[in-house]
Parts: sequence; structure tokens; C-alpha cells
Amino acid sequence: MANALWQVVAAYVFALAGGAVSTSLRLEHKPLCALISFAAGTLLGVTLFAILPESLGACPWWGVILGLATGYALFFFISKHVHHVCPACAASHFDADATRHFSEIATALIIALAIHSTTDGLALGIQGEIPAMDATKWSLFSALCIHKVPEGLALGSLLIGAGLHRSAALGWVTAVEATTLLGGVIGYFFLANISTFWLGLIMAHVGGGFIYLAVHAVLGEMLKHGRKLVLTSFSVGVALIALLNIGLRVLG
Repeated sequence: MANALWQVVAAYVFALAGGAVSTSLRLEHKPLCALISFAAGTLLGVTLFAILPESLGACPWWGVILGLATGYALFFFISKHVHHVCPACAASHFDADATRHFSEIATALIIALAIHSTTDGLALGIQGEIPAMDATKWSLFSALCIHKVPEGLALGSLLIGAGLHRSAALGWVTAVEATTLLGGVIGYFFLANISTFWLGLIMAHVGGGFIYLAVHAVLGEMLKHGRKLVLTSFSVGVALIALLNIGLRVLG
């Protein structure tokens, strides 16, 4: 169980590291695009090779489908009616016009990112309760940490572009990403005694959100960048998680 808590903290630190880099350096979007696509691949990979198998082992197929659908629908609804749910996955949408009107979208952005980051923390917080193999837990941890870096980078870049001072921008990144810790606390302390069925359903719900983020990131980046860079980086991310799961299962 201690592993779950330090993994939540580590994911938060990775997001802060991304925010610190973007608020200190001016990044070109091409390398960020490659990192975003790679991170999206890891999210899809962990859903296919870790979350789905464990969810199917904990609850019936219809429950897994229901969980995936609700997770996807939640992020779709938030992105459509509130704000882009993930700055990394929607980095191509954060153009000059968006940054000029940051004060108008700040509240919606914070709400959307808070829900997204809470879900990240929740996934790590409850994974200590699921009777899963170490391969599943480590691949989930790896995918979320990889995803948190471009998330922090993109959010920090948006805030700097909106005219915030570096210290203020990093402060916002620190505050918004702190909801990752909140999700971890909820999963660790308040979902410890629920049944395996509900744990599997929650993980399937998280996986549905990951699928939305992965698809949205790839489609968004391909609109402004070549397909080769996006699809290559995305495929490497999927392959990394697949190999990680296979390798740890063999060693285990």
C-alpha cells in the first residue's frame, strides 16, 4: 500500500517538473508534439495491456464496457462543454487567441484539469487495492508519469503565453496538479473496503478516460504536424507499455 502513495507523489512531481521546464525555457512545439504523442501511446497501452485485463478479471464484460463508456463520455462532455480536459492532449488548441483570452477561460480550465488530475491520482491510489500483478501496477505508474511531463509542459506554456510571471505560472501548475494528490488520497483511504467488482468498474472507467485522452491527443497533433512524427511517437509509447507488461510478467 505504501507503493501507491509514493507513486501518487511521484506522478505529481513529474507534472511539476514539466511545469518548471516550460516556465523557465521557451519550447518549440515539435518536440512537445513528439512527447505528447508518446505519452498518449502509453495511456492507450496501459489501458489495453493492464487496465482491461484486470477489469475483466474483477467484473463481467458488460461492466467493463459500461465503465469504459462512462469514462470516455465524462471526458468528452467536459472537453465539449467546459474546457479541454488535458493541456497536453489539447496543446495544439492553445494558440495565441486562447492565451489572450486566458482570464475568460481560467475557471473552466481549472475545473477541467482538476477533474482530469483527480482521476489520475485515483487510478494510482486504488491500484494498491486490486489483486493485480506487479506488471499492471508498474505499467500504470509509468504511463501516468510519462503523461504528466507533457501535461505540466503544456500547462506551463499556456500560462506563460497568457502573460503570467514565471513564478505565478509555476504556482498555478503546482496548485492545479495538486488534485492528483487529492485523487490518490480518495482512492487510498476511502475506496479501500469496496468490493473487487466496484474496483474493477472504477478502473474500467479510468481506462475509458485514458482512451479519450489518447485519441484526442493523436488527432489534435496530426492536424498541425506530420502524421509520421505523431504516429511513430504514439506507436513507441504503446509498444513500451506492452513490452513492460510482458517483461515483468516473464520475470515474475
